[in-house]
Amino acid sequence: MEVATLTDIGRQRANNEDSFLYWEPDSDEEFRHKGRLAIVADGMGGYEGGQEASRLAVETVRSVYDNAVGDGLQQALVDAFAVAHTGIQNYATEHPELQGMGTTCTAVSIVGRELRFAHVGDSRLYLIRGGVLSRITRDHSYVGRLVESGIVREEDAESHPQRHILTAALGSGRELIPDVPQQPLALEAGDTLVLCTDGLWGVVGDQDLAKVAQANAPAEACVALVKLALERGGPDNITVLVLRVSA
Repeated sequence: MEVATLTDIGRQRANNEDSFLYWEPDSDEEFRHKGRLAIVADGMGGYEGGQEASRLAVETVRSVYDNAVGDGLQQALVDAFAVAHTGIQNYATEHPELQGMGTTCTAVSIVGRELRFAHVGDSRLYLIRGGVLSRITRDHSYVGRLVESGIVREEDAESHPQRHILTAALGSGRELIPDVPQQPLALEAGDTLVLCTDGLWGVVGDQDLAKVAQANAPAEACVALVKLALERGGPDNITVLVLRVSA
């Protein structure tokens, strides 16, 4: 599998509140069992709060997944989100000036050709297969609910003035129920996966995203996608991970 990552502060923010990670176990035995882990998180809650929330999410999910035992890898991701959720809330309690901190989080586990994920917020996971882009995750946002209810059209959602209002995030609210697949997704040779924060998908539409990601090697795709987001104003932090299953 080819893998590349890139993040950029964007043109209008003073700091980068996104965090990301690509991880593989050190030993071959562990790699065969746990495969690869890729995570993106987009923090919220002010200058320091957003940074800390996304950092805590990424570090916690990696640690819990790394230390999981047995074959329940999907459950390991769910458990990792629960631990991160509580950890962020506890951190905010210990640092009252950071009340309201939270983060989106999309975590992907790939073992062999099987993909599992856990997701909360409005960062996204896309699959590009044969030139066709599919969004695997759904946005936990106010506008996302309007789209699901048929009140707002999908093509209008990404320019809606309230598109950044989240309905779920790590560290926010009492109960956390992340989205997970009913069963692992079978990957095929040539498949391309794109994980990204809304700083990318909010200004680079599905058609352009698919075209750039499919036409370039992962490293070049990351550079080209970030450049495109910056050319379109770069109103938010931009983070992207591109993973391609080798033919």
